Amino acid sequence: MDMDQLVALCKRRGFLFQSSEIYGGLQGFWDYGPLGVELKRNVREAWWRDMVTAHNELDVQPGAPSTYEMVGLDCAIIMHPQVWKCSGHYDLFHDYMVDCRESKKRYRYDQVYGRWLNCKGQRIFVASDVPGDEGLELTQHKAMKFFDLRGKDADRLAWEGPLVSLTTVSDMATVLGPDAKTLGTLTPPREFNLMFKTIVGALGGAEDTVFLRPETAQGIFVNFKNVCDSTRVRVPFGIAQIGKSFRNEITPRNYTFRSREFEQMEIEFFCHPKTSPQWYQYWRDRRYQWYLNLGLAGERLRLRDHDKEELSHYSCGTADIEYAFPFLPVGEFGELEGVAHRGDFDLRSHMEGKLVRQGDQLVVETNADGKPHHRGSGKDLSYLDDQTKERFVPHVIEPSAGADRATLAFLCEAYREDEAPDENGKPTKRVFLKLHPRLAPVKAAVFPLVRKDGMPEAAREIYKTLKPHMTVFYDEKSAVGRRYRRQDEIGTPFCITVDGQTLQDGTVTIRDRDTLQQWRVPKDQCLDQLQTRLQS
Repeated sequence: MDMDQLVALCKRRGFLFQSSEIYGGLQGFWDYGPLGVELKRNVREAWWRDMVTAHNELDVQPGAPSTYEMVGLDCAIIMHPQVWKCSGHYDLFHDYMVDCRESKKRYRYDQVYGRWLNCKGQRIFVASDVPGDEGLELTQHKAMKFFDLRGKDADRLAWEGPLVSLTTVSDMATVLGPDAKTLGTLTPPREFNLMFKTIVGALGGAEDTVFLRPETAQGIFVNFKNVCDSTRVRVPFGIAQIGKSFRNEITPRNYTFRSREFEQMEIEFFCHPKTSPQWYQYWRDRRYQWYLNLGLAGERLRLRDHDKEELSHYSCGTADIEYAFPFLPVGEFGELEGVAHRGDFDLRSHMEGKLVRQGDQLVVETNADGKPHHRGSGKDLSYLDDQTKERFVPHVIEPSAGADRATLAFLCEAYREDEAPDENGKPTKRVFLKLHPRLAPVKAAVFPLVRKDGMPEAAREIYKTLKPHMTVFYDEKSAVGRRYRRQDEIGTPFCITVDGQTLQDGTVTIRDRDTLQQWRVPKDQCLDQLQTRLQS
């Protein structure tokens, strides 16, 4: 599937728009249109229902060590600045960037690639901000242009190996930047904090600086004691939250995959340290299966455990659920969700202060005078088991999913092209979205075959019957074949057509989006038929 085709469909049919488009747009920000907002809402609601509201805390779920409870939160976007100091975001939440003095463009240091080249007595590093085969082609083209060579002279380029990261290059003077014509235009790498700053209060001094949250998790951790004190939950239990997060990405790219404003669906699951490895395995497997159940194909979806060197300093284990997005080079995957075993790092951080690793231990980071570098709340966030009388700091398992990335993955997976007869019976190209019915923005469309003979009135009655139970679309404009194609393009699973036979025997035609199969049912059974098929 060509990503450009999906992007064009999303714009044409009202799934996604560039934010502030009439002013030229703002990079890294996207607006969901009338259909997009329904699709993303369905993704969020499927997650919330499957993880929280439909969870049966009385039964042991398959693969779970025991029963557990689930509750929800909706925390503020702006929190006390000390939250981000104790969590480590204030000091550590940054990327490295490089700027090009010639092109005035900015790049993430670890997202610039290149190859070493010997030609005409020079050894240079030819850089590209695109990986894979496309990056190889770009570096070849740049090198030919830089050394003023023609196609027949390509064998004069002596490449030293495959694409490697710019982070392996020590002398920036030898680098030909991704958009530069001369050598040495890239600045040395420097840190760039990813948190957005803002001001709280009327005075606007430095002491009033706060941050838009870069993740939703910390709101859960700082409310752990409130949840325990105000509800009857017992460890093990999970707290779920869906909400906006903000990261000032250096180079947002790949449609909505890497944005500066995005929505997260996160669970912080609190459990006893002794059972935490089993709970990690449970959530790792369960979250992977969730994507499979909603239609992501096995060959394009994978569960990858992090190597030891990839793990965060606090992590006891992390696995990424990844999808082979079409904008990535063949064989590469992008992260959909991370499932992390965070140990007791988070609750201890907010009790004691910012933690750092010393050998096998996490200890409070101190200043030269021996005091905590960033002071914790001092509140006791340990948990007392009222049955065993044991007090402990719970371990945390964190399944953290991106609502925007999930929505994009479902769109990519759903895009299909085939041939189907048009209104004249001639086979023509058909574009359709094979979305899981739970996710489809519109569940059914209702058509009168023609706008006369009482057909519109009968169709409107069916529409009125269905409308309170599901998202339905009514359409009586143009030929019925074109109306089918419009619904196929937006992923509507079923279309109901009122025709002349309806007026005789009270039956209507239901058409399946994927198989194109049609069958007749009594019009007063449409709701039951659709609900049964949508649920199955």
